[in-house]
Amino acid sequence: MKFPGRLGLQQRVLPSYRVPFFDMLAAACEDGMSLFAGRARAEESILSGELQVAQYAPARNIHLLKGSLYFCYQHGLIDWLSEWNPEALVVEANPRYLSTPSAVKWMQRRGRPVIGWGLGAPPLSGPLAGLRQIGWARFLNRFDALIAYSQRGADEYATYGISREKIFVAHNAVSRVPKALPEHRPYTVERATILFVGRMQARKRVDALLRACAEMSEPQPRLLIVGDGPERQKLERLAEQVYPSAEFVGAKHGTELKPYFAEADLFVLPGTGGLAVQEAMSHGLPVIVAKGDGTQDDLVRPENGWQIPPGDDKALVSTLREALSDSSRLRKMGAESYRIVSQEINLEKMVEVFVTALNSVS
Repeated sequence: MKFPGRLGLQQRVLPSYRVPFFDMLAAACEDGMSLFAGRARAEESILSGELQVAQYAPARNIHLLKGSLYFCYQHGLIDWLSEWNPEALVVEANPRYLSTPSAVKWMQRRGRPVIGWGLGAPPLSGPLAGLRQIGWARFLNRFDALIAYSQRGADEYATYGISREKIFVAHNAVSRVPKALPEHRPYTVERATILFVGRMQARKRVDALLRACAEMSEPQPRLLIVGDGPERQKLERLAEQVYPSAEFVGAKHGTELKPYFAEADLFVLPGTGGLAVQEAMSHGLPVIVAKGDGTQDDLVRPENGWQIPPGDDKALVSTLREALSDSSRLRKMGAESYRIVSQEINLEKMVEVFVTALNSVS
């Protein structure tokens, strides 16, 4: 499938994990694609990437306030639109990005479509919830179509009066269709290998995983922790106290990760985030993840893994015990993980949805 035109795509930042998607989408645009994005704040620890197919137009991000009061203004957005002159525009559907409305107006004055892309619009609470909901409704209804990361996100957009015909679901993906189901080493219930891949941050809850492994019956599982970050030394000290056999192997990327996925029997992500979940599934692994923004609902199902309440350490312990109690079931669940990413949720499918949405409004 192709989009027969020139595409502009706005993002707050250009993270390395999105590069394959942006380049694949650019290849599907007959007249090319330009990405307008700036730099993240230093404390976000977001690794930037370099595009090979898509053109890159740097933005100057002006970060305002923090936390729930955070806003971002992207200087140079209209200049980029004037220079690139896209026939369609995709922007992040986030009202905290203050320059987005002017970009939407610029396109609409020229009779060109704008698509919003985002996680969804979760229910609001608090004393100003009513006013904020009105603001969200006005913001979302400016777009010619919306692309959600997940089915939950699509359902949330629909609650704001957006027609279902204008909402598309491009399941959040970071990996291409895998070539073949990897061969795993023989697994016995005597000694399973648990794998975590991610940045060493407090929100990843690696501390909870260490403590949960310590509560497993003998012989306890082998625990591989792949990643680096600000919490690593603290976690290594904790491991010395509660689970000395844990193996911290440092940051690994790309093909460096393959041996660790091949050695594992179960992938566990007890905290937020989860870009490595899909990659683990492409290696035929069952998964345990904490419930989050809705993308987990599409990836992790009873047939291939478990979702646990965030921050519930008891649930993590009981789920680990259940998972490790039946090796043959784990193998079947791993095969289902592979089927899901092969047939339903992958970069190729994600690009296909974007092209379908673009062609529907052009």
